[in-house]
Amino acid sequence: MIQTVSRKRFTGMAALAASTALMLGTPALADKASNTLNVAFAAEPEPLDTYKIAGRQGLILARHIYDGLLYKNLDTGEIVPALAESWEFTGPLTMEFTLRQGVKFHNGADFTAADVVETLNTVITPEYGTRYSISVDWIDNVEMLGDYKVRINMSKPFAGAVEMLADALPIYPHEFFAENGSAGIAATPIGTGPYKLVSQEPGIRYEMERFEDHYAGSPKGGATIDKITVRTIPEMNTQYAELMSGSLDWIWRIPPDQASRLEGRVQIISAPIMRIGYVGFAPEAMAGDTPIADKKVRQALIHATNRGAIVEAFAGGASEVLNTPCNPAQFGCAQDVAAYEYDPEKAKVLLAEAGYEDGFEMEMVFAAMPRPTAEAVAADLANVGVTLELNEQQYSSGIGKWRAKELPAFFSNWGSYGIGDTAFILSNFFGGGADDLVQDAELAEWLTEADTASDREVRAENYAKAVKKVADEAYWMPMYNFNVNYGLSNDLNFTPHPDEFARWWAASWQ
Repeated sequence: MIQTVSRKRFTGMAALAASTALMLGTPALADKASNTLNVAFAAEPEPLDTYKIAGRQGLILARHIYDGLLYKNLDTGEIVPALAESWEFTGPLTMEFTLRQGVKFHNGADFTAADVVETLNTVITPEYGTRYSISVDWIDNVEMLGDYKVRINMSKPFAGAVEMLADALPIYPHEFFAENGSAGIAATPIGTGPYKLVSQEPGIRYEMERFEDHYAGSPKGGATIDKITVRTIPEMNTQYAELMSGSLDWIWRIPPDQASRLEGRVQIISAPIMRIGYVGFAPEAMAGDTPIADKKVRQALIHATNRGAIVEAFAGGASEVLNTPCNPAQFGCAQDVAAYEYDPEKAKVLLAEAGYEDGFEMEMVFAAMPRPTAEAVAADLANVGVTLELNEQQYSSGIGKWRAKELPAFFSNWGSYGIGDTAFILSNFFGGGADDLVQDAELAEWLTEADTASDREVRAENYAKAVKKVADEAYWMPMYNFNVNYGLSNDLNFTPHPDEFARWWAASWQ
């Protein structure tokens, strides 16, 4: 659910806006009069070869420049054609694609099967150095079956294959890419997307123009804004001032307190994202010799934690308490599961039934979560006699102790690589791998069947069974989904999505 934050008086920021505008001199022309969308990021976008980067800023730019074979409509969850006109699994490990004809690259080259073959067969090689091997290591090779038909031969069953092909694996023009490689495509990005890059000061400033020859039928079609200018402005107060003075139209990742102050002068939208917070319980830790190995103890700890109050105090906006070990926006994340309401008296009863009427002490490492949220959990558990020894660590250290089976509880968050599929969280923590300290054979079997099936109904059915069992057994205490605050000019229409990929091609002026 997208929300706007509460309105508050905001006088100091107005003065800051005026003074900053004076310091900056004449602001950049921004508004619907020039039909130019002016955007700011606090962090620098990385070089625009999608296969080599991880930062959301660069990936957002790339998704305006490049297209993939498929596209996912996050509003409906439907995978739709993009550069591929149609596709099908022709075997357990083969997918065939009929490609769209009449598509042009920004340099005027025609899109054909050669572009798909050259791009994918290049980025799967170890020498290329694709940043996340999980995104391409399921591809063994790509064959050309005709000028507009290709076959992808998979190296292994991979549930995320279709999701990855849905805009995460862009297609480059084969001749240019073969001659210039990764450095060339980053220096001169050429795609088939709705906007073409016309100039860049890498990491500092990017100018994009609407691509007039963008192919008909594209799921990214219909762009109405002529130009997009993206600048890196590390100082957030400068961003706020420029947004209020009219020289910026779009900023994001505004802290909740600042969002409240800006509301009323500009549009503020709080929108949920894929990342969720959780407390993982580890029945397998310390050879099972911990209270957490008892299901009633795990259920008691969830009943004892006032997650609603924690969300209200520390997350706010569009964040909500979760009952599932996945994000409701993800495919396969069934919501018909056991819910544990805040009930400390019920928690005490469960602890007594488990033989812990006098409580117990337990270490909980927290990583990449604010200390106040961990302290709030500890305070709630103290009320039912459970003493948490809080231990703050970097994520790498914390997950190391978890994998070494030294931790009964780990409080952190997980973003699923921004992909709307339950496989990217559930299978990681319950599929029998290094992060699975539950080791429930039935769960792992369901997840394996879901992960390796090409039939989405089979996948959804097995993920649903797994999600329900995780909730029934209280293997996790899901906390809440994260949110992002966007600041927009008052005359801009913009819809955020939980994968944090801004879709400026769908933005418009009021």
